[in-house]
Amino acid sequence: MEEKDLIRSLNWFYSLEIEQVDLYKSQARAATDIYLRQVLTRIAAMEQEHVINLEAEISRRGATPTRLGAIIAPLLGVAAGTILNWTNTRTLLWANITLEEKAMADYKRLILKVAEKPLFNLLWSHLIDEDLHAAWFSNKLKELDRLALY
Repeated sequence: MEEKDLIRSLNWFYSLEIEQVDLYKSQARAATDIYLRQVLTRIAAMEQEHVINLEAEISRRGATPTRLGAIIAPLLGVAAGTILNWTNTRTLLWANITLEEKAMADYKRLILKVAEKPLFNLLWSHLIDEDLHAAWFSNKLKELDRLALY
């Protein structure tokens, strides 16, 4: 993979992860269920670790993380979080699952193109975290569906 294409991809993930941090923080602030609030807060912290990792990787390659990601992504995350907070928990979980699945698909595509071991492992680590987030949201959604049957 060409270095400039790799930097572009890393910046895409950098922006996406910043957006996820602000989305989950916004959702956590509005959550009335304490368990959901704690999970969203923890997931936001994990996504922040991804931001830090990607920023370091981009800088290590002699590039600068996109300013667009640092400026626009937080606004998009807060806006999306605010809009989703006006909906019900089921819709919020469904939207979060969709976002996590998109991130997972993008990570998988990039992993197939990366040969260097440290970056390969970093991307796998992020992919697994996104998968765990999606699984938690899916399980919570199934739990809500079960409770609705009674």
